Amino acid sequence: MPSYLLKSEPDKYSFDDLLRDGETTWDGIKNPQALITLRNMKKGETCVIYHSNVGKAAIGLAKVVSVALDPVDGKTPLVRLKAGKRLKCEKPLAAMREAGVFQGSLLFRQFRLSVVPLTDEQYDWLIA
Repeated sequence: MPSYLLKSEPDKYSFDDLLRDGETTWDGIKNPQALITLRNMKKGETCVIYHSNVGKAAIGLAKVVSVALDPVDGKTPLVRLKAGKRLKCEKPLAAMREAGVFQGSLLFRQFRLSVVPLTDEQYDWLIA
């Protein structure tokens, strides 16, 4: 089943905020490529929450609860996420950059992308 890395600025919305809220709509995404990825998400898929700017590490997990289109514009995907568990071991950006499984990843080719599909190997490495 596909999985994704979702970047969030922890001073705006952190993994702890998601844990507190239980569920949230993942919004604020403007990049067309990231919006396509969000639109293609399916209920039950897993996401890894990554803190960007501050911390720069994969922090925890979330599950896609639903994907709908914004009724106002009919195009913007509204992805509902349910909080999962905190990773046993946070994975810092530096370690990800050095890991062979991330060679050629969009994560490093298009660094500003806030939603990145993960391969099974990348997901397994992040949660290990």
